[in-house]
Amino acid sequence: MDTMTKKKGADALPLNRILAGDCIEVMNSLPEGSVDLIFADPPYNLQLKGDLHRPDNSKVDAVDDAWDRFASFETYDRFTEAWLKAARRLLKPNGAIWVIGSYHNIFRVGAALQNEGFWILNDVVWRKSNPMPNFRGKRFTNAHETMIWASRDEGAKYTFNYEALKSLNEGIQMRSDWVLPICTGHERLKDDKGDKAHPTQKPEGLLHRVLVGSTNPGDVVLDPFFGTGTTGAVAKMLGRDFIGIERDAGYRAVAEKRLENIRKYDREALQVSTSKRAEPRVPFGQLIERGMLRPGEELTSMNKRYKVKIRADGTLVGNDVKGSIHQVGAHLEGAPSCNGWTYWCFKREGKTIPIDVLRQQIRAEMGDRPN
Repeated sequence: MDTMTKKKGADALPLNRILAGDCIEVMNSLPEGSVDLIFADPPYNLQLKGDLHRPDNSKVDAVDDAWDRFASFETYDRFTEAWLKAARRLLKPNGAIWVIGSYHNIFRVGAALQNEGFWILNDVVWRKSNPMPNFRGKRFTNAHETMIWASRDEGAKYTFNYEALKSLNEGIQMRSDWVLPICTGHERLKDDKGDKAHPTQKPEGLLHRVLVGSTNPGDVVLDPFFGTGTTGAVAKMLGRDFIGIERDAGYRAVAEKRLENIRKYDREALQVSTSKRAEPRVPFGQLIERGMLRPGEELTSMNKRYKVKIRADGTLVGNDVKGSIHQVGAHLEGAPSCNGWTYWCFKREGKTIPIDVLRQQIRAEMGDRPN
């Protein structure tokens, strides 16, 4: 993991590496406008005043690390403003950020995001299917965390793979409440003593959904609070480049070991469902230019009611009408519009085939071209 790439007129961008140090200082040292997505899991500022015990008086392994302690809300707010300012500087114009938090901090972070100029797109509730109980029995069980998804600027053309998320959800539009388990079992990383390597390790399933939904293969994903490397692990599997920032040497060591054992999925497996609008545009005339269809060849409507001939310029003629595949289909059907790609068919070896098959063939070839 020692990849470097050059951005024109800027220093080398340290891809697929974990950078040691303070996240604000490190982010400010990186090239401006060089990152596609930031996933941030900042300190929650839990304000724990003492040990937490179960009813049997056993101690709960809670978050009591020094990195989660701040002298006051004002101190935490200054820290939040500083790292968000550094993060926004790093994002490309169409970049976006995800920030996850609990009720202790997410509302303060949300206000800071807006103050720094980010444009909030959604808040997503991660509902934990196996939350830790409320051992004191004086409040509700904390069964969710909140993620804020925001673009760098209002009106930015951020990435949103709507169809891919819909496919993940069995063909149903993905909602803003995600039911996923917390990190347990084989996924929970342990230190040399057999204890949790990190108290707030996020499940890979959560990052999988975030990265599939809001990045594309080859994008650069930065995590300024890298911890034990869940963002980097999922990014590597999904063919995204990552940059991790982590000041704790122990967490860096665990993350490095973890990432060494991660393998990228093959190219075909990285492809996801896309909307028709997102697919490359193929003019009907290109089918004529490439000899897939010939001038003078006959096309038949899907309902077999109409026949037309192809002209050399990619228009159709028939029944005293001429025009594009869409215009002629709409005119013949007396409809306001028509998708000519699915309306017209050609014949090969006695079989009737939609012309859209030829368009998809060209699109597949486009997808095979190197970037």
